[in-house]
Amino acid sequence: MIIADRLQSVEEYYFSKKLREVRELVAQGKPVINMGIGSPDLAPSDTVLQALKNSVTDIGAHQYQSYQGLPEFRQGISDFYSSKFGVVLDPAREILPLMGSKEGIMHISLAFLNPGDKVLIPNPGYPTYSSVTNLVGAIPKYYDLTARNNWFPDLEDLENQDLSRVKLMWIGYPHMPTGATADNKDLQALVNFAKEKNILLINDNPYSFVLNDNPISILGMKGAKEVALELNSLSKTFNMAGWRVGMVMGGVDHINAVLKVKSNMDSGMFYGIQKGAITALKSSADWFAQLNKLYAKRRDLMFRLIDKLDCTYDSDSAGMFVWAKLPDGSPSSEEFVNSVLYDKHIFIAPGTIFGSNGEGYIRFSLCVTEDRIKEAIRRI
Repeated sequence: MIIADRLQSVEEYYFSKKLREVRELVAQGKPVINMGIGSPDLAPSDTVLQALKNSVTDIGAHQYQSYQGLPEFRQGISDFYSSKFGVVLDPAREILPLMGSKEGIMHISLAFLNPGDKVLIPNPGYPTYSSVTNLVGAIPKYYDLTARNNWFPDLEDLENQDLSRVKLMWIGYPHMPTGATADNKDLQALVNFAKEKNILLINDNPYSFVLNDNPISILGMKGAKEVALELNSLSKTFNMAGWRVGMVMGGVDHINAVLKVKSNMDSGMFYGIQKGAITALKSSADWFAQLNKLYAKRRDLMFRLIDKLDCTYDSDSAGMFVWAKLPDGSPSSEEFVNSVLYDKHIFIAPGTIFGSNGEGYIRFSLCVTEDRIKEAIRRI
């Protein structure tokens, strides 16, 4: 059977291929420490797990659910955004639950892009922005992020480019993979830029509460709902990556467009998962404090490991990764990563999987126990 032409534009996800290689090494008896992927190794809170358990005997729990999610789930998201970001959202019209925010990247692209439209994509940035853009027949147009500019787009440079065919712009702060943050002034400048250029801006915001003292939503900026959507997720903040719970928020017309796509692609999120998510969104300040205390300890150990490798890093970055610059004279990022994998049996992500501006960098995940990080330090 001849596969669809669209598959010629994408490759298998790097981690899908590389983790097979890691599994083969483990099968050979090699004690690989995986610091490459950001899948939380911690469990959700006991109250969240109990809410899931309690829900499975509710009447209607195992039937198809609403495409828009339970009303109380949307209200929970609205309350969360109000208390954490100071953003007011209409739970009936400006919020759409998703089965993970990654699903939302595809839904948004299908809702707003025609073949030949262009999409502004950060370099470095989340690889799925590019692959989904290619899959729907649109054209990636990369904009540079550099350490010199604090991993923030050069809007003056972009304004001087031909953006006539650009429909969407992907951003994400705190930024993945670098951990860079943006303040209100930065985000307002992005909103103003999008409005001037008639571009739909999408802020991918799943790392807001991980080692970040100042969580911000782009929807809190003046005029943002007119030109912006925000994706968020329970995966990182509440250790619920495998639950696949995300959401997209924004203006009514934009949300309705995404709903048209979503309602033709799934039959609603499982009731029990929604009930667990509702409970997670009500978590106390202690939950966030304890989580960040644990990640801070891991990060301090990770800094020691990175120092051993003679790399440099920003000690104030946010999120669950550490983005490190290789020392001068190092081989390429992928060669460096492979040498550490085969010599020391430690897997680190090469910066190049996030774009060409990732050359010379590597990324460490904090989803590793303190004992495993100490073992990695010992091996180096």
